[in-house]
Amino acid sequence: MKHILIVVDMQNDFIDGALGTKEAVAIVPKVEDKIRNFDGEVFFTRDTHETWYLETQEGKNLPVPHCIRGTEGWQIRKELDALRKTEPIDKETFGSTDLAADLLALHEDEEIGSITLVGLCTDICVISNALLLKATLPEVPIYVDAAYCAGVTPESHENALKAMEACQIKVMR
Repeated sequence: MKHILIVVDMQNDFIDGALGTKEAVAIVPKVEDKIRNFDGEVFFTRDTHETWYLETQEGKNLPVPHCIRGTEGWQIRKELDALRKTEPIDKETFGSTDLAADLLALHEDEEIGSITLVGLCTDICVISNALLLKATLPEVPIYVDAAYCAGVTPESHENALKAMEACQIKVMR
């Protein structure tokens, strides 16, 4: 039985760039340690926008250019990227249907015992991916390790954790 760790959007723009927070900076060494000590397969997602981001629906609602393909802000944090063994899964929106499809196919080949998510932002991309994975693989336990995540604000982080718990996603506190 295979165990999966999903490292969500640990990119420079979300850590200390355009949308960075002190909470995001604080989890980087924890996430690095989690990846190093995880006994299973590790996948990374990468928020990816194009130069016309501000013309998109997301850009109109969040008019802060970030994670523009090829920029330094788009890159996964260097110390985490060094631990990556597969290409990141680029996603244009909060949740990745490609990630869900890849894990469904993997589960059909070899049963997945659990999926754990860590990363940024708890209240946007972590929750979106957790809910997509729960819908795609409803019998696979989905975990979110709260100490290895950060939200836009501490309050929105906590609200997202409570919402995920209500949807039978196991929040590790």
